[in-house]
Amino acid sequence: MARNQNQQQQAPKAREENELVDKLVGINRVAKVVKGGRRFAFSAMVVVGDQRGRVGYGTGKAREVPEAIRKATEAAKRNMIRVPLREGRTLHHDTKGHFGAGKVILRSAPAGTGIIAGGAMRAVFETMGVQDVVSKCTGSNNPHNVIRATLDALVNGASPRQVAAKRGLKVGDVVARRDSGSAAAAVLEKE
Repeated sequence: MARNQNQQQQAPKAREENELVDKLVGINRVAKVVKGGRRFAFSAMVVVGDQRGRVGYGTGKAREVPEAIRKATEAAKRNMIRVPLREGRTLHHDTKGHFGAGKVILRSAPAGTGIIAGGAMRAVFETMGVQDVVSKCTGSNNPHNVIRATLDALVNGASPRQVAAKRGLKVGDVVARRDSGSAAAAVLEKE
């Protein structure tokens, strides 16, 4: 009896792991200089997501490439974050993020725009399930810094539901205020 219960509890976790998509961002060969010469190892960077708003990133290092990728994938699964998406396809609003010398600007985009991002940022958006976004990377283009800066920007983004809960308002009030604020800004620009 206890055995069946244990299998039922593990089944959702196994299904969740099967739904995750992982992308290899980069592999580096690293050397450690020892008395007899050099010892080579490999470091891997992987981004993992469920294509429904969850994403994580991890690094791993080992003597063999497959082992480094496995370690990086496990680290990425442990470090996943949830990002609210508008209509399941884009961000709710424009955000900026930085990590070290890497700076990124993420902008929400209308349907049909696609993912306008390069390198490491594209991997994050594809595994997260974003379909329309415009992004720009300034400063460092080191993949480690770019991914961490992108995740920083995504963590800082909030949905109207989260803002309404924080302010004690209804979602309609937050959206109405945002729309009236932009209308007021448009009137000021005309003057």
